[in-house]
Amino acid sequence: MHTEAIDPPDVQWLRVSPRYVTVRLVEWAIGNVLMLAVLSLPLIFVLLGWWRWPPLWLAITVPAVMLVLALWRLVLIPRQVRAIGYAERDDDLLIRRGIFFQRTMVVPYGRMQYVDVSVGPVERSLGLCTLKLHTASTGTNAHLPGLPAEEGARLREQLSARGEARLAGL
Repeated sequence: MHTEAIDPPDVQWLRVSPRYVTVRLVEWAIGNVLMLAVLSLPLIFVLLGWWRWPPLWLAITVPAVMLVLALWRLVLIPRQVRAIGYAERDDDLLIRRGIFFQRTMVVPYGRMQYVDVSVGPVERSLGLCTLKLHTASTGTNAHLPGLPAEEGARLREQLSARGEARLAGL
């Protein structure tokens, strides 16, 4: 479903690399395995007889609910990655993301202060990077994860040049 506010007309969206799904899956696995381990400790202690509280039903319910939520997030990860997109226009960069709650961010080139490229260990092993755009607004959270390293370097240089050109015109 396309919404005029989210999908402006005549915009050709470019997508991030499908390899970014692997990065998100690694993040998901680390976070959820740790969370399930911590939330399962009361269940283990109750089953071993070390604790009398919480009741067994509650000790089972909490990690079970967390497991269901974790599996739901796992199913959504590939679709969330496919929903991330960007488009370069003459005066600004559009960044789109979201499945249920969609968001399109417009970052004017003249408002950019600097462009940052970061790479984590999993991204590095897959040849990916994350592009971050910094503006004067602290509320701007313009980042574009899952870009191939070459595309990230190209965008960094191009956006920096466009930003300097727009600032010089002020």
